[in-house]
Amino acid sequence: MELILKQDVENLGFKDDIVTVKNGYGRNFLIPQGQAVMATPSAKKVLAETLKQRAFKEKKIIDEARKTAEAIKALSIKITAKAGAGATAGDKLFGSITNIDLASALNNEGHNIEKKYIAINGGNIKRLGQYEAVIRLHREVTVDLTFEVIAEA
Repeated sequence: MELILKQDVENLGFKDDIVTVKNGYGRNFLIPQGQAVMATPSAKKVLAETLKQRAFKEKKIIDEARKTAEAIKALSIKITAKAGAGATAGDKLFGSITNIDLASALNNEGHNIEKKYIAINGGNIKRLGQYEAVIRLHREVTVDLTFEVIAEA
């Protein structure tokens, strides 16, 4: 079954993509949830016209995302967290650092990025050290950010 996505769907595609899914998934989930519509010939023509008009605006958005990516690469993010003291605890954190904490740190630096666009390699962080995260600013623009988790003083 061919569908046109009306919004981004995780692990399937982005808004205005034409995707092929199993009948049950499309009919019972995507269409009732308002996330997709049937890809009829008339809907495809409307989509083509919409994409043509959006192409020029999209170029500006991509350029802006690339500028933001360069600014984020230049950042030196340090997230402070409570860590255990003593020989047994070592560098183990009380709790964990997640994409929410990284989004908050980026927000403090002036870059308002939603947590759902931040993926920390390995998921939650439970130890002090240096880590990598991938930030998706646009479907065509991603940036790798290295940040450090340090102990509170």
